[in-house]
Amino acid sequence: MADAAEFQGTTSTPARRWPRRTAALLTGVLLFVALLQLPSAPAAHAAASGSRTVAVSIDSLTPTTPTKSDTLTVTGTVTNDGKATVSGAHVALRVGPQISGRSAIDDIAKRTGYSLGADGTEIGGKYAKKIDKLPAGISRDFSIKIPTKDLNLGSDGIYQLGVALSGHTSSQPEQVLGIKRTLLPWQSSAVDGKKTKLTVMWPLISTTRLTARTASDPQQTPVFRNDDLTAEIAPGGRLQQLVALGKNLPVTWVIDPDLLASVEAMTKNYSVEQPDGTTAPGKSQAIAKQWLHDLQDAVPGDQVMALPFADPDLASLAHRGKDVTGSLSHLQSATELAATTVDTIVGVKPRTDFAWPVDGAIDTSIVDVATSAGAHNVITRSDSLRDSDLPYAPTAARKIGGGNTAIVSDARLSTAFQGDMAKAGNATLAVQQFLAQTLMVTMQEPQNQRSVVVAPQRTPTASQAQAMAAALSALSDNRWTQPLDLGDAAKAKPDPDANQRVPGSGSYSGSLRKQELPNSAFQDIKKTQSTLDGFKVILTAKDRVVTPFGNAIMREMSTSWRGEHRAAESYRDTAEQYLNNLRGQVHLIQKSDATLSGRSATVPVTVKNGLLQGIDGLRLVLTSQQPNRLDVGDSKPITVEGGHSQSVKFETRANANGPVKVTAQLLTEDGQPYGGPMYFTVQVTSITPMVLLVIAVGVLLLVLAGLRIYLKRKRGSVRDAADGEQHNGGEGNGADNEDPEQPGDPAPDTGSQSTDPSGSGEKVDR
Repeated sequence: MADAAEFQGTTSTPARRWPRRTAALLTGVLLFVALLQLPSAPAAHAAASGSRTVAVSIDSLTPTTPTKSDTLTVTGTVTNDGKATVSGAHVALRVGPQISGRSAIDDIAKRTGYSLGADGTEIGGKYAKKIDKLPAGISRDFSIKIPTKDLNLGSDGIYQLGVALSGHTSSQPEQVLGIKRTLLPWQSSAVDGKKTKLTVMWPLISTTRLTARTASDPQQTPVFRNDDLTAEIAPGGRLQQLVALGKNLPVTWVIDPDLLASVEAMTKNYSVEQPDGTTAPGKSQAIAKQWLHDLQDAVPGDQVMALPFADPDLASLAHRGKDVTGSLSHLQSATELAATTVDTIVGVKPRTDFAWPVDGAIDTSIVDVATSAGAHNVITRSDSLRDSDLPYAPTAARKIGGGNTAIVSDARLSTAFQGDMAKAGNATLAVQQFLAQTLMVTMQEPQNQRSVVVAPQRTPTASQAQAMAAALSALSDNRWTQPLDLGDAAKAKPDPDANQRVPGSGSYSGSLRKQELPNSAFQDIKKTQSTLDGFKVILTAKDRVVTPFGNAIMREMSTSWRGEHRAAESYRDTAEQYLNNLRGQVHLIQKSDATLSGRSATVPVTVKNGLLQGIDGLRLVLTSQQPNRLDVGDSKPITVEGGHSQSVKFETRANANGPVKVTAQLLTEDGQPYGGPMYFTVQVTSITPMVLLVIAVGVLLLVLAGLRIYLKRKRGSVRDAADGEQHNGGEGNGADNEDPEQPGDPAPDTGSQSTDPSGSGEKVDR
């Protein structure tokens, strides 16, 4: 309660405070002592010791698949990771036991320390390499040469080959201080059985480079997002290496036609976007021409598989895009464009009936989407379509229903070169593991010939491509494999025991799903396509717009956007904005308010075409919001040449004075609005006060004329009556009523000079 009272701001007596202070002091002392008893924090890197004192790297092993008559050469580096100098050291080979099973091959790279029973005996003597004193942190190179026959290898198979450094330090006796293991495929005689048919896909794929934007010139100079493609196709670049290496390998080329279109665009004038939004001329025409020439020289004689244009993300389409109207139609268009692009640029007719989802990961929805565009062969991977119960690798082809075939690539072989192959040690180990795995596949069922497919990473680096090429070159003499193109692999007889059931959507990798294009991406694509559809109908040279924007829409679905959501969104937004800017080049010029000074007049409205091409198929409609006051007439067809304006004249008729709001709107032939409406006001002043006065005077004159006629007729009637009475009286009175006029005087004219009223059928002049 005292603690609570102090916390609340109350006071306590000194007699109550001193026990608490004493207790707090004792607690602090005990905590301090406890901290002193704790072990000190470990160092950032504990000092290496025992058989991990020295790091050993195997940088090269030649030949990779030696024969009896060969001399094996192993080179590498040893590095002292310990704190003490290593003395009396030497490096020697150790041949371990023969390896059985593919999983055992995987485990070789994971083991680090020396194991007396598992690492075999040392092949020393003259084959050992002595090392001078090796101070801490220092590295030394080594090279060991030994005839293969002196390795004392047994029957054909895969052997563990270790390189170990033995020596001592001031604190450690003579022992193995470091070891590195690799694999040695051994085939002393001809293959006892049938060789494995090996299909290797060789991908030429890059990221999206071209934008929808083109320069405002007749050539439509293309604009690139950046100039990074130059580095890839230049000598030593990733794509240059893939072409140079693939030329001499038995592979099936897998090409994204968008890459070819992009490089082909670079052979001419092209521009590159700059950070400030401007563009600068590209300067890699010679490099682009050379790369295309090399590719055209490399592919003849090999099978070429063309991916749909821009390599659309099939999984994203299946999981996010198929519910957005029109998305799948772009896949069909991309497939059709692929064949013509490859044939036109490279000069070969490619296969377009293969689909390759990312990492070979499939589910039922992905297969449905992939086959919807005519690709009846779907390339997957054995870690997606698993064969858990089989003790061997079955043939890649599987019938999965609906006339479709799954090509199941081998996961171990397909992922063998995904690491950092720039390090010689990593590349050497990867090559040996790849070769060992292929030999193991052959040895598992030597009498059962199988077809195995390798589908590597989509965009291998230059060093990864070099490691892949080194492994395939070692098999070029058909030691235990023979090459097979992808088309024949798809036709191979399936293994009846292999899994043919496509996994459901719930089995798709969560990490891969996170990389997919979102649903909003396909909504954006739909919006852009709708804008393009509404724009192209008025163009006289549609290809100038439809082609670059149609290709851009396909690129917006590219697999290369995986994990690049912001960049993908920016690309889509930029394409839509540019399309709207082009569309806005055809517009109504804002009209100022007009005044009508007569009952009928002409109102001009101007349409401007800022495009380089002419437009047709538009109509201009004027709408009066008060047709009882102002009638504006019918719509007018619009045809304007590129870079010109046209004034369209509308005949109007005014019925009453006052302001009238008028709307001008362009419409396509199907009645859809093109652009926004334009508003202006027409001030009707055609019926002026003077006109009204004239009309009033005219009406008054007509009334007066009528009145005059009426009065004349009335007076005439009265006079006729009076004359009648006088005539009757004369007959009775005689000379008293005699007419004052003299006999023989002429009668008055009845023409214009007559003073009598006009007859009822006569015209009254005004």
